[in-house]
Parts: sequence; C-alpha cells; structure tokens
Amino acid sequence: MSETRLSPAEVEAARKRRFAAMRLQEIEGNPLSVDQIAMFEMFEREAWPHERRLAYILAKVTPLAAE
Repeated sequence: MSETRLSPAEVEAARKRRFAAMRLQEIEGNPLSVDQIAMFEMFEREAWPHERRLAYILAKVTPLAAE
C-alpha cells in the first residue's frame, strides 16, 4: 500500500494552523501538554495526511472514552 504524505507546503500550512490553535488554547487557559505538542510535531515531521492524523488520535482517545 502506497501511503500519501503531505507536501512541504501542506505541512507548513498545518504547522501554522497548529501555532494559531495553540495560542487560542492558551488564551482559554487550556494549553497543550508537552505530549500533545510532541504528537503534532511528529505529524508534521512525518508529513502524515490529515486522515491518518485523525485515525491516530481517535485510536488513542476511544479506549479512554470507554472507561
């Protein structure tokens, strides 16, 4: 299976959106944790497409929702 990756321009756009979202979270008093920031940096470094990012996050949080 050939996996698509984001282009460098798409990664840069995602990074800019992350910085904006992080600022908004800080304003709301809910900053991202170090682990959350590291996860998003990994997505950018690996150029994961948005669908893969969403699947990864859902796989992490779904078991927590069942608790």
